[in-house]
Amino acid sequence: MKKKGLGVMCVVAFVFFISSFANAAEVIKLKFASFFPPMHAHSIFMDEFTKRLNKDLAGKVEISFHGGGTLLAAPKMAAGVAAGIADIGLAHVGYTRERFPVSEIFGLPIGLPSPWIGLHVADEFFTKFPLKEWDEFHPLMFSPSATTIIHTTKKPVKQLEDMKGLKIRATGRLADLTAAFGATPVAIGMGDMYESLRKGVVDGTMSNMETLKGWKTGEVIKFATTSWKVGSCDTFYVVMNKKKWDSLPPDVQKTITSVTNEYKEKWAILWNNIDIEGLQFFKSQGGEVIELSDAEVGRWIKAG
Repeated sequence: MKKKGLGVMCVVAFVFFISSFANAAEVIKLKFASFFPPMHAHSIFMDEFTKRLNKDLAGKVEISFHGGGTLLAAPKMAAGVAAGIADIGLAHVGYTRERFPVSEIFGLPIGLPSPWIGLHVADEFFTKFPLKEWDEFHPLMFSPSATTIIHTTKKPVKQLEDMKGLKIRATGRLADLTAAFGATPVAIGMGDMYESLRKGVVDGTMSNMETLKGWKTGEVIKFATTSWKVGSCDTFYVVMNKKKWDSLPPDVQKTITSVTNEYKEKWAILWNNIDIEGLQFFKSQGGEVIELSDAEVGRWIKAG
């Protein structure tokens, strides 16, 4: 009897082990890639977003967050997600010019007063008008950045003529706008921007206020020329590989969509907050903010 009882216990233990192994194997593992540095506000936010998804999808899905371009750099994000190197990716369309031509509309100087407004405009636009250029992806979130402005290291820009002869770091449609303003655009990635400014490779950059703190450029930038009526935006995206999305169970898709919709509003608020923090950091470093007059704004709009 003892031998028989021992045998039954062994069988039960074996079945339990196999069952546990099978359940563990059923957990879907996803990789989320971002180019933002690990301590950047966007990385912290997206890491929190990932943790919330993992909590709500516990036992079903496990998402690992890879920041700092460790899995995919910004220029390779779209292609990398489409190819399945990462399942989810965060970047902006300016890094892959012409791949998302319609989405580059926010790169035009259309005048968005705040990133909070920009996110809601973009969300409504992309929801109402699904674009073929995103067919390889399942879009989760879109957000224009805060309005870009002229940051310079040595020469203050107070009027349109001051742009002439300057080498300005700009990507995507911002490069076109920079050229229209009379400067020479130079395509440099965010990761190389600080050193390029410090070493004088470029005279300035077309960026938003948050970069002054988030990317520490406020340490080398001396002048920020601003007007939301003149600047444009980068269209940021968080997207998932379409085939991967289609392979997910309906209940998992529903949870991801629900959590994402909640975090859209939080992302919009974050954009607003970090833009303000960037301005405060810039001023604390002794930076000078130059506001364009209404008359000068009209000239810039006409040029752009």
